[in-house]
Amino acid sequence: MSTATAVAPLTTQDAETLVEAARAAAEEAGVTVAITVLDAGGHLLAFRRDDRAVLIAGETSTRKAYTALQLNAPTADLVDAVQPGGLFHTLPTALDRPLLFIAGGVPVHRDGRLIGAIGVGGGAPEQDHGFATQAVLRLG
Repeated sequence: MSTATAVAPLTTQDAETLVEAARAAAEEAGVTVAITVLDAGGHLLAFRRDDRAVLIAGETSTRKAYTALQLNAPTADLVDAVQPGGLFHTLPTALDRPLLFIAGGVPVHRDGRLIGAIGVGGGAPEQDHGFATQAVLRLG
């Protein structure tokens, strides 16, 4: 019998909180972005693209969230790992969706367990990472 305790999953309310927090941070910085939130299974819980954001920002935010979820790490921490000689330089691409090693994807944890991820695309990588991080911190 397992002694593991249940952890509440990422809910649509949580996803809406993440999207709103990232949107507000981006708006305050004057940046137009797309935001994607995935649950622990990689299912889309929320998506928002500012009307002025470039279309590719939507795909980028989704791939950033997916990468953060699959590798359980902020994508900003993975950039060096995919450079020649890095840990993931030869990472197979057999996953369902291509990975994207640009800052802006952040995993979401609850009680120390991975419950989802957020991806932000449209600004500079450092900005996107900041917007996603601020959103996760607001969720608590």
